[in-house]
Parts: sequence; C-alpha cells; structure tokens
Amino acid sequence: MSVDEHALGEHLVAFRHELHRFPELSNQEFETTARIRQQLENYQIRVLDLPLKTGLVAEIGPVDGPLMVLRSDIDALPIEEQSDVTFRSERPGVMHACGHDFHSSAALGAAILLKQQEASLPGRVRILFQAAEETGQGAPDVIATGALKEAVAIFGIHNDPSLPPGVIGSKAGPLTAAVDRFDIRIIGTGSHAAKPHQGNDPIVIAAQIVSAAQTLISRNAPSGDNAVVSITQIHSGSTWNVIPDSAWLEGTVRSFSQETRERLEQRFREIVQGIGAAFAAEVEFNWHAGPPSVVNDAHWADFALQQAASSGFEARVVEASPIGEDFAFYQQQLPGAFMMIGTGEPYALHHPAFRINDEVLLPTSRYLANLAVAALNSLEPS
Repeated sequence: MSVDEHALGEHLVAFRHELHRFPELSNQEFETTARIRQQLENYQIRVLDLPLKTGLVAEIGPVDGPLMVLRSDIDALPIEEQSDVTFRSERPGVMHACGHDFHSSAALGAAILLKQQEASLPGRVRILFQAAEETGQGAPDVIATGALKEAVAIFGIHNDPSLPPGVIGSKAGPLTAAVDRFDIRIIGTGSHAAKPHQGNDPIVIAAQIVSAAQTLISRNAPSGDNAVVSITQIHSGSTWNVIPDSAWLEGTVRSFSQETRERLEQRFREIVQGIGAAFAAEVEFNWHAGPPSVVNDAHWADFALQQAASSGFEARVVEASPIGEDFAFYQQQLPGAFMMIGTGEPYALHHPAFRINDEVLLPTSRYLANLAVAALNSLEPS
C-alpha cells in the first residue's frame, strides 16, 4: 500500500479538527473511539480485541515478532473553549485543551505509515489510543488487559507549547512529577463572631495548616529534590458575624522521587493531625495518590532523541516539569521514554484558548513511525 504524504497530512489535519469539534471526557470517549476505529479499518490496520470500555489498541507487523509500543491519549477536559479556531468544540463545557486530539491523530498517522511497510517490519508495533489520561486511570486499565506483556519498550509523546515547532525535548530520568491530591476537613465548634471563646474556630486552624504546609518542602525535601505543595481551595462559613463549625481545604503535592513523595505525605499527615490536636479539633486528612513521576529509561530516552535528530527535528534535553502524566504507570511495567513535541503556541496546556500548530502533525507521525522501526532494528537477534 502506498500513501501520498501530502494527502496524508491533509487527512490527519482534517481528522484532528473532527476530533476537536466533538471532544469527550475521560471514560466517555465512545464516539472518539469509534472514529479512530473506523480510520484504522479503512487502512486495514488490525485492532486487538481487548476488554476496554473506551480507547483501543492497534497492531502492525508480524504476529510473532518482538514488540514495541507507541502510546497516545484521546480524552478531553471539562473546559469551555475560548479559542477562535473555525473547528472549535461543539460540546458546551468540553474541550481538547491539552492536545489529545493532536496526539491521537499523530498516532493514527504513524499507524498508517507503518502499515505501508508492514511486510518488511522486523517486529510488531502496538499503538495505544488510551482513554482517561486526565483522570490518571487510563493507563492502569490498559495494563490490566495484558496489552504490554510481551513488549520490549514503550514510547509516548505530549505536545509542549513552550517549545518551538521543530523541537523534540526529553531527558533521562524524571521528566514529569508524581501528582497527588489532598483534602482536609476541620471540624470545630461554631459560635457568634463576637464570642469566639465559646467556640473552636476552624478558620484559625485552617490558617495554621496553610502556614505550616509552606514548610513541607523547605524542611522535609532535600534541596536537590524539586517538589511543590499548593493549597488551591478553602471553604468555610457563610456570613460575616458567625464563626462556622467546619472548614475544608484541598490542594496538590508534586514530587519527582518516590522517597520524597512518601516523606511529604507522612510529614503533611503528622503536621495536620498535630495542629488538630493542639487546637482540640477533629481533623480528617485524605491523601489521593495519582500517577507517579515519569522516569525515562536512559537508553531509550537517548535513543528517542537521536531518532528525533535523524527525523529532521532539533533534539533538546529539557528540564523536568511538575505536570503529571499517567504514562508513568507503563514505565513501572517496562522501560520507555516520553517526549515533548514543540508546538510554539502562546497558550499553555489546559487554557481555554489553547490551540495546536497543525504543521507539526505529519512530522510527528513520521517521527513516531521512524522511532518504532529504528527501535525494532536496534534489538539484538534472538
């Protein structure tokens, strides 16, 4: 099968625009999955029969060869789009504000390019169109199907508006942060605002927790470890002259090493419980563990950057970022590397005016296809 790359580029852009117009939230990507499946079937690319609610896994190459995996994601965000593109979201309050429409379209392009050379492939390439990345639970669902059991390595991409077009960035070791969420409920005793001695003010207790939380990083994480704690919500009270009986706080902790991650949870829990005891208040501390840090295998990260350079991109070693990625769950199963694709757009990920540079789409597909083939070719004969 021969594919005209100019026509393929136009096709991929049109497909991305279609996905962008009809975004779907995590675990609700039924139409998105059907659209991707139809495209794969149009190019006679086989889809594995796996027990996935949404998302799918495609495979190209001989059924018994060594296996490399490429990963993309397909879900959107609960954001009202404010961009001025002609193909803006037609679903109120839902938007591809993280570029997963770009990722899945690039992966589709890679699948089509790999299908052209299927007869000569030295092994298999499995392509994940993964659901529910934004909730952090999509990758575990794929892993549970056994789709990675025979794989040698896995590669993933994410667009990066802060990098210029034509640049692919990555690094060995930690690339993104572990993402954990916490919420704290303080149960005090309400009173009239003029008689605070008759109650136990949860707002004062909350303020103590906010202040103490600022020491979590500076006094518990080594200076060489990047980590962040942010309290992003505080809710308490309903009027000006009543001290309420409860307060609620929520936020996130980001870290790059497992040791620091565990230490911060332990110390935060101890600080909150200690403040509660000091003020004779009941305090509930809940820690919700999210994806761990993406930690790139040194060999495959260097390999992926080398292939970027040979595919016409500028390969750049980048700094670790405190964003989160459930690609990290795959790296707990097998070695792999995650790469940032420069798009050079002015709006950050998750911004309501976020947009993608379509000129980067086909080159990214070429890169992914070349990377998979080169990785297979690099394996020692068994």
